[in-house]
Amino acid sequence: MEYIPLLTPPEQQTEPALWFVFQHREMLLPTVADKPELPCCADLAEHGLKPLRRQYLGTYGGSHCYAAELDASDPAPEGWAALGLRELFGHFEETLAALSGRAYQIMDWDRNHQFCSRCGTPTEQRRDERARACANCGRVAYPPISPAIMVLVTRGRELLLARKAEWAAGRYSALAGFVEPGEMLEQTVARETREEVGVEITNIRYFGSQPWPFPHSLMIAFTAEYAGGDVRPDGVEIHEARWFDAGELPKLPQGISISRRLIDTIATRLARGEPL
Repeated sequence: MEYIPLLTPPEQQTEPALWFVFQHREMLLPTVADKPELPCCADLAEHGLKPLRRQYLGTYGGSHCYAAELDASDPAPEGWAALGLRELFGHFEETLAALSGRAYQIMDWDRNHQFCSRCGTPTEQRRDERARACANCGRVAYPPISPAIMVLVTRGRELLLARKAEWAAGRYSALAGFVEPGEMLEQTVARETREEVGVEITNIRYFGSQPWPFPHSLMIAFTAEYAGGDVRPDGVEIHEARWFDAGELPKLPQGISISRRLIDTIATRLARGEPL
């Protein structure tokens, strides 16, 4: 089903709407036939809930959608369960899972920007855009987005994969890192590759992107070709790094992340002898 982002809620919410209800870092959902479902109601008061704040999100499949935050001490309704966002990716279809992440990021921003970070004055929600403004000094706060790159380096049929020390044994993924102020994305790709594994690259190409609400990242994935240097993990971000043949890959990340789609896509093309 299609999601349409909107800013202005209906004047009166009389029809059942979909609610993304958060408490702490988890989402509360009723369980129906052992499966979590979004609460669908005109008002959360129908379930005995009084949210601290709410944000209108738009429509999904024609239904209005809201994000809401509960006080940490509020008890969950009977039959409701608390799930982390990563768990939801396994239960909801892709668009709805992504909307859950959007809802969390908007509620997190709303919570953290009730007061102006410059002068301490309470902020007010703007009606013309997703922003909170300070009436005293005029500072406007938008939901933050932290761009991060991901790069899969190839050398013939081989893929350069790495792992962090805290990951499960034998699990590898593509290289990744956050964009620094003043950098172009391609510069970040080259710098992160050099810093993390000591390798130089060329022919950087865009692959795709994915919002990643942990807590508010945007993953931008690239491919690149090996241009020189020995693989030397930095020992800080990267614990191990090595080349793998496209037909003999190690344990990989879950399918919910763009890293898995990136690796699977490129490995399949290399194994078939197709151009990247």
